[in-house]
Amino acid sequence: MLTTLDRYILRGLIVNYLIAIGVMISLYIVLDMFVNLDEFTENATEDHSVIPDIISYYGNRIFQYFAQLSGVITLFASMMTLSRMRRINEMTAILAGGVSLYRVAATVLGFGLATTTMWYIDSEYIIPSIAHKLARDHDDAQGLKTFTLRFLLDSDGSLVSAHRYDPKSQEIERLLIIKRDKEGRLNNVIQADRATWIPDKPGSQRGVWKLERGFEIARIGDTDIAFNPGDDIERRIVDQVASDLSPQAIEMRQSAGWINFLSSSRLEELGERLDPASQGRIRHAKHVRFTTPIVNLLMLVLGLPFVLTRVPANVLGSVLKLLLVCGSCFLFTFVSHTFGKNGTPLPAWMPIMVFTPIAVFLLDRIKS
Repeated sequence: MLTTLDRYILRGLIVNYLIAIGVMISLYIVLDMFVNLDEFTENATEDHSVIPDIISYYGNRIFQYFAQLSGVITLFASMMTLSRMRRINEMTAILAGGVSLYRVAATVLGFGLATTTMWYIDSEYIIPSIAHKLARDHDDAQGLKTFTLRFLLDSDGSLVSAHRYDPKSQEIERLLIIKRDKEGRLNNVIQADRATWIPDKPGSQRGVWKLERGFEIARIGDTDIAFNPGDDIERRIVDQVASDLSPQAIEMRQSAGWINFLSSSRLEELGERLDPASQGRIRHAKHVRFTTPIVNLLMLVLGLPFVLTRVPANVLGSVLKLLLVCGSCFLFTFVSHTFGKNGTPLPAWMPIMVFTPIAVFLLDRIKS
């Protein structure tokens, strides 16, 4: 049950959290816009303003920025709230009332769990639903440019290429699909002049591509031997082909980091279907997705001992120490996640292994 003290602390946390979201995400947007404004203005004409492009681009990116900064935002809000309480001697009043500082820490950690839930909803539901928009470049914020498809890997191992894909009409021109067996050997080839997407149900990522003048080149007979130039082949008409490469998935695959946009369930589903290199990236992404909320809470725990104390001290000095320790944790996590994409789980867990003993040591030093 929430006490009066809990409500007082939570009110300060929520206010500072909203301020932190506004300041940090706005700063992120301003810096990115400053660097890439020329890309937005490339397509500017009398009939085309860059304002809608900027709104469309950053309107979707807000959710990605929040996922990246969620732990830092929570840490900032908590430290601002507790530093203010310490500066006006409210910590002394709390201790005089017989309340342990660990009780205050419990309220802050409860708030951290709530913000972690928000991060989970953002990462697992919101970002996957707009992943195709997050893959767009600054100069194509509304997804109007056509592009070539080069050997996109479907979930059944097929390689999909096309001369042109139009995101606006969601049509493929001059489609080529190379079907392969489990060992990656050529089985047959499907070609079509044009393909149109028909989902299994509205909003589904699965469905079929309806083909115009589509045909399949396949061997005559059933054999496990690899396709050889001298084999007898037949050409038959094909009017549709099943695929997991929906229009949204095709747009998403244009980003080098498309795997990070997927939900955990989708990562699990694709885990054993893709090529070995992609499987390693998926395993890494799954571990990162699991450890990120733990690291966010760990940073919060690392910061608490520097501002949650009854000992009179310079608040600015405490904040500088906090930034040094928590900044080291954030930087170490970033480096581990960036350079640990070979599929092993160790890099994703390294920040927890390194900084958990430090957090325990610092918590034990709190004089409550």
